Amino acid sequence: MSKGKNQHVVKHENGWAVKGAVNTKATKVTQTQKEAIKIAEQIAKNQKSDTKIHGEDGKIRAGNSYGNDPCPPRDKK
Repeated sequence: MSKGKNQHVVKHENGWAVKGAVNTKATKVTQTQKEAIKIAEQIAKNQKSDTKIHGEDGKIRAGNSYGNDPCPPRDKK
């Protein structure tokens, strides 16, 4: 299976939106960023892609990879 679109969590006029990379429309709009992150993570896991969490200023503040990460962490949690 090929890798899907990265899922971005961005500020939206009605709260927070989950958008696939380069999509103009939101996949889902939620009231809280926490809800949007949960949805983005589910989509990214299904598509074996990444999440990109944006702050209110629009800058990426966090993210996670659910795909074939070429540089996986070495520590075992």
